[in-house]
Amino acid sequence: MEAFVKHSVRPDERRSKDSTEAPKHFIDLEGFGEEPAHQMPHDWKVAVAKYSEDSLVKYGFVPYWVITMQERLTNAFRVQNSDSILFYATDLAHYIQDAHVPLHTTINYDGQLTNQKGLHSLWESMVPELTLESFNLKARKKARYVKKPEEKIWEAVRGSFALVPGVLQIEKEASTAFTDSTKYRWQKRNGRDVRYYTKDFALAYAKLLEPTVNQQALEAANLVADFWYTAWVDAGKPALQSLQAKAWDKTTEEALKKEVKAYRKNRLLKEGLLLSKKETARGGE
Repeated sequence: MEAFVKHSVRPDERRSKDSTEAPKHFIDLEGFGEEPAHQMPHDWKVAVAKYSEDSLVKYGFVPYWVITMQERLTNAFRVQNSDSILFYATDLAHYIQDAHVPLHTTINYDGQLTNQKGLHSLWESMVPELTLESFNLKARKKARYVKKPEEKIWEAVRGSFALVPGVLQIEKEASTAFTDSTKYRWQKRNGRDVRYYTKDFALAYAKLLEPTVNQQALEAANLVADFWYTAWVDAGKPALQSLQAKAWDKTTEEALKKEVKAYRKNRLLKEGLLLSKKETARGGE
């Protein structure tokens, strides 16, 4: 699991090196006409024929890329390549999670069109970082087999897009109790001054917004589990034990039991077991 957490940001890191990476993370639905969330074809080739590949690259294609990653993970399970399984499972999770961020589904992705620039990092980073202790981190029970992955990921995209108006409106509502000097702070970044929201504003916004971020995180986690399980089933349910480099020792088994117990009680963070908060899992970054 530490490998999953450590490499979960790998797709974002590729964006600075690979010019083809960025549109895999979002879809600006307004770029595809009226009611695009309900009208766009689920099949990539049909979408290309309808909109052109240039348009899909311009406005993003995260739901289509999720399906590509799902297919690659399935094949990795099928050939029982443990390195490929870890690689594609981690990348697939990242893209599914991106599809659950409302601002990854709109052309107004940073509030830049409504004088709310900086909203993206506020919703996606500041709010969860500041309020994580209040989150419910226990997702639903067992993973479920997904008969039609394309429909499921588009359902997630539609759900995220439906939240966009509220994400924008709540920022405006929270702003009524702040002045510019208390709402924003300035920080040097790459040699220039950049405006960010203040901690106090982020907390006020989070209070009005709750539990939206937590709910989206849980829905993303559930869908990741479903897609992983589906890939394994579609690959013929290969024996996973044979893919381990070595069998777990007693210490590892006991540590896993402790984590599972804390997870079921929603106490991973309180007991210091949440991997994303550990320096070793993040690679010290």
